[in-house]
Amino acid sequence: MLQAARQSFIMAPHADQTERNNVSEIPAKASSISASPNQTSLRETLKPLYEANVVAKIFRTAVEGLASNNPPVAYPEYVPQTGGESGRYILREADFWTCGFFPGSIYSLIERLVRFPHAVPTPHNQMLLGELLSLAKQWSDPIIPMAHRTDTHDMSFMIQPSMRVRWEVLHDQQALDTIATAASSLLSRFNSTVGAIRSWDVLTQETVNITSATEDFLVIIDSMCNLDLLYYAAAHTGDKHMHEAATAHARTLIQTHMRSEKPGADGKPRYSTTHVVNFDPRTGGIKERRTAQGYQATSTWARGQAWAILGYAQSYVWTTDLEFLETAMALAEYMIMRMESAPACVELQVPAENDRRSGRYVPLWDFDAPILDEESPLRDSSAGVIAANGMLVLSQALAGLDRVEESRRYRSMAVTIIKDTLDFSLSREKVGFVIGSNGEIATKDEEEGGGRFDAILKNATANYNAKDHKRYWDHGLVYGDYYLIEFGNRLLKMGLL
Repeated sequence: MLQAARQSFIMAPHADQTERNNVSEIPAKASSISASPNQTSLRETLKPLYEANVVAKIFRTAVEGLASNNPPVAYPEYVPQTGGESGRYILREADFWTCGFFPGSIYSLIERLVRFPHAVPTPHNQMLLGELLSLAKQWSDPIIPMAHRTDTHDMSFMIQPSMRVRWEVLHDQQALDTIATAASSLLSRFNSTVGAIRSWDVLTQETVNITSATEDFLVIIDSMCNLDLLYYAAAHTGDKHMHEAATAHARTLIQTHMRSEKPGADGKPRYSTTHVVNFDPRTGGIKERRTAQGYQATSTWARGQAWAILGYAQSYVWTTDLEFLETAMALAEYMIMRMESAPACVELQVPAENDRRSGRYVPLWDFDAPILDEESPLRDSSAGVIAANGMLVLSQALAGLDRVEESRRYRSMAVTIIKDTLDFSLSREKVGFVIGSNGEIATKDEEEGGGRFDAILKNATANYNAKDHKRYWDHGLVYGDYYLIEFGNRLLKMGLL
């Protein structure tokens, strides 16, 4: 029996709240970046989101990545912007948590080609679809055995991006079975005393050594985006325990990972997030709050905030629990405020457009970290696109409740974030399609000698935590590209394009 989750609570301010509340709020209109792109059509506003370049980059990496890696034992993770390996994907072992995003990107493009062919601007769509189907299967089949793993909570990230499309678009029964297996594996990590799913088994960094399975129970805010797997599998299998565990987890994290911040001018709440909470699995009590990828325990790591927005919005869709909806909104409001109140140095002139600037809505990697270089503040473009997906889900949910103005606000903010990200972080090294001399589809750089960059977006930061053993930043990132493509698909499904 799952532990009954508490329905209401009062969140006490944290010790650092006064400092965060003193952040000056700069209205969006103070920026030359419009927060309501309505002068042109949405299609024109987000034109790069649907260009052949997006498909061609994924296609090229899929083909070239199999050259000496078939079946894949390593998957694309990030693309350095500087150094000897700049411009090309660095691969990561197949059991790493990001393995599902690259095959997921291929399948997201397959879904676009099948359901929205008008949104893929190539004259070779049928030929391209055939090639992508073959490549997607080659990249996703090796992930199927991962569904049996019980040593990780990242099952949704690894399994759903490819298997959900394989089931919903291609009606592949094995894919649905894989999703159900992965959900069962994830459920095995639920602890009813804590009321949550264990995220990590260990956390080891400089001066940090949390390794006990009996005395420690690590839960990270990212976990909110793995609940979608449990809800989806529960809906298909009828396993109510999956649904109940996901809901209990979401309620627990409202109590343990949300930080109440100064409300906005409209009086509505704002929440920032703690990255990591270590529980005592025997009592459910909190032993410690800390960060693993952000600046410090009391700061707000941008991608963690984004995971929370998307995760709570998704949880509302599955449960219609208004507490989850209001939590997602409070999280979104805090992230919007922090982007709009960031220092002026985050904005740069858009190339070849003297009257327009960009960068305000490409979030700093951690909202409370010091800016070490005002000429080039460290950002995380992936956090922005993840948050934008969450805001679109929020917009749909609010529209369904006839909360029209709020729905419009989050849709507008989501589009603003993506527009600014495309202006600021879209790689200028673009790729197109050609038909080779053998009659097969191939890719070609749009500019001869213009350099190469495998990712669609730049300016992501995987981990800049000073104590971590692996720090890497300012690069392209596979899940940044995945959520960018997914954002484009969400707009199409909403009938907005």
